[in-house]
Amino acid sequence: MKTWHLDLVCFAVLVVVLTLGLWPFHSPKNEVSWLGNRNGLGFGRFSTVISSRAFNIMSAEGGRSGSVEIWLQPRHIWDDCTLLAFYSPGTPYLFLRQYDAGLKLLAEIGDDRSARKAARLDVQNVFRKSGPIFLTVTSGIHGTAVYTDGLLAKTGQFRLSTSDFTGRLVIGDSPGQTDSWSGQLLGLAIYRSELTAPQVLRHYETWRHDERPKISEDERNIALYLFDERAGAVVHNQTRPGVNLYIPEKYVVLDRIFLEPFWTEFSMSRSYWSAVLKNIVGFVPFGFCFCACFSLRKIRRPALATVILGTLVSLTIEILQAYLPTRDSGTTDLLTNALGTYMGVFAWRAVGPILAARFSWVTIGDLA
Repeated sequence: MKTWHLDLVCFAVLVVVLTLGLWPFHSPKNEVSWLGNRNGLGFGRFSTVISSRAFNIMSAEGGRSGSVEIWLQPRHIWDDCTLLAFYSPGTPYLFLRQYDAGLKLLAEIGDDRSARKAARLDVQNVFRKSGPIFLTVTSGIHGTAVYTDGLLAKTGQFRLSTSDFTGRLVIGDSPGQTDSWSGQLLGLAIYRSELTAPQVLRHYETWRHDERPKISEDERNIALYLFDERAGAVVHNQTRPGVNLYIPEKYVVLDRIFLEPFWTEFSMSRSYWSAVLKNIVGFVPFGFCFCACFSLRKIRRPALATVILGTLVSLTIEILQAYLPTRDSGTTDLLTNALGTYMGVFAWRAVGPILAARFSWVTIGDLA
């Protein structure tokens, strides 16, 4: 019995697996555009805005206070993505994320690198309201507080420092791997001081009425982006001298992660487990078809050869994904793809004897 048709099926399965793992094969256009009817930027599926250089914030109080204001409107109420991040390798990080309809603040706090610990503050139902949301995160001697539309929403006992507002600023995406947010960004400001409740409320009211905050000198504003250029690839900092933002022509991810360890990838989120399931199911046909082909060709230990081949194909995909900004390079996929391949092998081992009993040209091969 000729097996060229099974070879063709295996080749087709391999092409499909590589396509699903690597598509698109290029860096897509950065889907950031100026709003036509007002000041602001629109963010699409793959979109990011990055500071032209790193922020290096110094504070007269020893670096123990800082604030950030962001005026925005998500496209989707239920989403899981990064709104804003300060990032620099080897330094503390600060992330603002939309998680379903809520807001999640993630930070690494502590002056001693070996003793740093993760801090988290969750604010529920922030984005249930229709229309733009004005968010303020401020931290100082009283801890960390999150305000929505000028009103206190949640407080945390941990204290951020100016070092948490240091590094490259990434807006609408995450450094390291793709995590794009979609919606409209209408304003952004950064301070090296802890804003008081009256100051937060005053800023919200002036942002809403005048499309810019009324800032006093003692608030030590270091960045103010009004997004009023309405053209071009640069968002100018209204505070001089200051760090501008730029809009890349192609979608890029700052400091791409190469083969992220599975223990850092792990998450209890729906998106994580959905990806795990897809990666397992996606390699089941691969394991089934290649094990069948190797068995019919009487290759020694077809099951083992199939699992090894599936793992090598998965490793190739993960290495190449490190150069594709829309894909994530991680070791979790290696494990799930290998499991999916083995499940396909197991399926062939279950179906093969039935076929062998009916067709003389079918051979099962060794169990190993």
